[in-house]
Amino acid sequence: NYEDVRCKCICPPYKDHSGHIYNKNVSQKDCDCLHVVEPMPVPGPDVEAYCLRCECKYEERSSVTIKVNNVI
Repeated sequence: NYEDVRCKCICPPYKDHSGHIYNKNVSQKDCDCLHVVEPMPVPGPDVEAYCLRCECKYEERSSVTIKVNNVI
C-alpha cells in the first residue's frame, strides 16, 4: 500500500531557520532532502549545506497492523 511507505527527513536548525521534520510519500530512491523538503526553507546557495545536515530515512509500516493493535 502506497500510504504505508514514507520518507522522513529530520533537519536540525540551520542559520536562522529552526529545525523541522518533513514526511512525504516517495519511493525509496527519492528518499532524500531534495525530494522531501518542500518548500525548501533556505535560498539556493545554502541548499546543499542545509541538506547535508538532514537525516532522511525510508520507512515502511503496516497501517492494518497498527489499526488492529489500537483496537486491542
